[in-house]
Amino acid sequence: MARQDSNGGTRPASGWLNLLFILCLLIPVLFLLTMPGGTMMGGIVWFWLIMLLCFWMMGSMVAATDEEGGCHRPRQQLRMLTPEEQPSIIRRVMDVRLATENQGISVFRGPLLEPAEQALDDLQREFEGQSVPLIQEDDELGNSILLMPRVVEQEVLKKPTRPWIHWFLFGLTFLTTTWAGAVHQGVNLLQQPGSFTVGLPYSIGLLLILGVHELGHYFMAKRHEINVTPPFFIPVPFALGTFGAFIQMKSPTEDRRSLFDVAVAGPLAGLVIAIPALLIGLQTSQVLSPGTEGAEVGHSMMHGTSVGSSMLFALLSKAVLGEQLQHGYMLQLSPLAFAGWLGLLVTALNLLPIGQLDGGHMARAMFGRRIGETISSVAMWSLFLLAIFVWPGLMLWAIIVFFIAGRGTPPLNDITPISTGRRWLGYATFLILAMILIPLPHAFWQAAEIYCPYL
Repeated sequence: MARQDSNGGTRPASGWLNLLFILCLLIPVLFLLTMPGGTMMGGIVWFWLIMLLCFWMMGSMVAATDEEGGCHRPRQQLRMLTPEEQPSIIRRVMDVRLATENQGISVFRGPLLEPAEQALDDLQREFEGQSVPLIQEDDELGNSILLMPRVVEQEVLKKPTRPWIHWFLFGLTFLTTTWAGAVHQGVNLLQQPGSFTVGLPYSIGLLLILGVHELGHYFMAKRHEINVTPPFFIPVPFALGTFGAFIQMKSPTEDRRSLFDVAVAGPLAGLVIAIPALLIGLQTSQVLSPGTEGAEVGHSMMHGTSVGSSMLFALLSKAVLGEQLQHGYMLQLSPLAFAGWLGLLVTALNLLPIGQLDGGHMARAMFGRRIGETISSVAMWSLFLLAIFVWPGLMLWAIIVFFIAGRGTPPLNDITPISTGRRWLGYATFLILAMILIPLPHAFWQAAEIYCPYL
């Protein structure tokens, strides 16, 4: 998942704030490790209270950072700018109908007199090192140009990241996913540390999927000359062993094209690993007939999985297992297959057209700000409704998405549409999202002789 700095990359977070943020992520980990048996049983209420407290603390830190970034700015009232106060370059690229200034940000509204790409190029040359120009849609007057003060010099943005933080989080996530993979197989590594290899297929498979997903974002961002951090992995010592990974974009995207490219690169790159991992893992997965399901279902989360709960999963399962799958049968996934199945789920969650999720960036790039925000609101409420009425397991992910999605920084040129080829690629990617989330239709499950739990 690619996340943008809320100030368009013009303000780096302080070191102590990053450290506190990481500690907030690790507090639930420490809590669970100190509980008897290392499980959530008997302490679920305290666990969720601590989780909510951590989310509140992280939200407070983000708000504090925003205040810190603006505390040195003079508090100004909204005022109108006279024609004499308006830069000549602005009046050359725009027929200014309304010009205002508030909190040091100048806003000029009216129709553009030249293409948005050319206008942005002219503005960037004129205000280089002084202000950051943004060109956006305006529902009333056609377009708007924002001149935002440049708080931090470019040299600060290019300061090297701290690699040890990324490697430290990756190492922790490797340990927690290996632990989770072993637990799913009924092995407690505290009692049997020599059996750690049991958890490696799941751990390596899942980390490869998550890592390649984020590296897809990373290298595409570098291609578009966007300042971006290496991936941050999020370890947790229960359930799946991780909450995923993300990169931070410290500078804004140039236009919708670069925003779309960076967003779509991650899910497609992750699928390149997730689908082969699932296909290979299905070959060693166990098909459970209705009569033996209760006796043979494995441990924890790696239990019998309904094939028909996803169109794409059903097609892949039938392609590998063929006649072994019959009506009403279930699958007990092997560790590698489970990692591949999670890869599909993570891809689907990231492709949801919400806020700063990959799908949210894609929707904005494809349809513009107003339609993109409408789609985002509908998708967010739909996710909560699905979690309440269809699959309660989605609730945790819905809460995480609600807290982290937010609204991303718009591209500098939010006017110029993407190419037709990119638009069709976006449609195809959202079709993959539908195939992962939608159960196998009734018209097909009987012919395929596989079971759909929602019919």
